[in-house]
Amino acid sequence: MLISNTPEIFGYRITGSIGLVTGNMVQSKHIGRDIMAGLKTIIGGEVAGYTEMLVEAREEAINRMVAQAENKGANAIVNVRFTTSAIAAGMSELLVYGTAVVVEKIN
Repeated sequence: MLISNTPEIFGYRITGSIGLVTGNMVQSKHIGRDIMAGLKTIIGGEVAGYTEMLVEAREEAINRMVAQAENKGANAIVNVRFTTSAIAAGMSELLVYGTAVVVEKIN
């Protein structure tokens, strides 16, 4: 599956547009990560546990979007975007969305 945050993919021609596809992941905080985050607010620096958590959530959301696109017969997704929102105290949603398309390689 080709994925691009631009409206086109260099070297490919879009031959069909299938439509919107999405993938999301709702992630909650982990008490161990919260303790480390609290300590980091005192001394500063990256909160590696939260970074790792968001990387995992982003990868899972992308996998879900790709599965949806494949089920609809797409071989590429263009105009991919990410957004986040707070769901409840200690929970956030990461949403990825784009346009599923069919592309062919330009000779």
